[in-house]
Amino acid sequence: MNTILVTGGNSGIGLQAAREFVARGHRVVLLGRDPHKGERAIASLGSSGASFLSVDLSTADGVRDAARRVLDRHDHFDAVLHAAGVLTMKEIRTADGLHPFFAVNYLSRYHLTQLLLPALRHGERPRVVMMTASVPPSTHADFARFPRFEPFDFRRMREPVQLANHHYAAHLARTEPELLAAVVNAGAARTDILRTTPWYMRAAAKVIGPLFFDPVERSAHNVVEAALREDWPAATYWPKPGRFEQRTPIDLDATTTQGLMSVSRELTGV
Repeated sequence: MNTILVTGGNSGIGLQAAREFVARGHRVVLLGRDPHKGERAIASLGSSGASFLSVDLSTADGVRDAARRVLDRHDHFDAVLHAAGVLTMKEIRTADGLHPFFAVNYLSRYHLTQLLLPALRHGERPRVVMMTASVPPSTHADFARFPRFEPFDFRRMREPVQLANHHYAAHLARTEPELLAAVVNAGAARTDILRTTPWYMRAAAKVIGPLFFDPVERSAHNVVEAALREDWPAATYWPKPGRFEQRTPIDLDATTTQGLMSVSRELTGV
């Protein structure tokens, strides 16, 4: 029986992954912002091996609080699945002065994982799995505005933020040789992440969504397999939802990786 932490586990792909973990006999710890959704998620799982913590992963203080509360209850994890994400195209900032798209979709993953490394090291072959949009490791991204992204331009921010997850996976593979690190394109499942997009995107999703959206089960397939299986090398990227056999090694410029990790350490203190 594995113990698996799932951020964003109270809805969408994270909840579907948690449902599959529980069905296979594993324990899950779900992190999410909305306590009511968390309560409903736990009730839907129907397992005494599932628990939920209401946390705010958009700020450094919130991540530290989440890690402290998690480690108060658990001294080891076999896997961490980062399924929490936001999709907002507005110019808004967190209490730390960062855009939420960057703070949640990359920095919180780095920060929380770094704080949980002692617990992960207790696992025999720990895994860290990060869900992203379709941004292959070969993507050329402009990191000139990283991490503040000022002036704000969502189109220029999207790829660097997503690609930073790949660099973190490469960093983990180099610095934690017993750990497997993965980045998974979860596809275009229809989830709550669309609630903060402009009205015309939500309207379009209702019309054309049935033709293009992936079933949530397919979107969750690769993240579940990566979190449970050990027959893949770190660091690895899965580009196609539902096709676990199609994977690509993450091989990135080491100097860029070191630079991004240095910035991440400065922002988080770890």
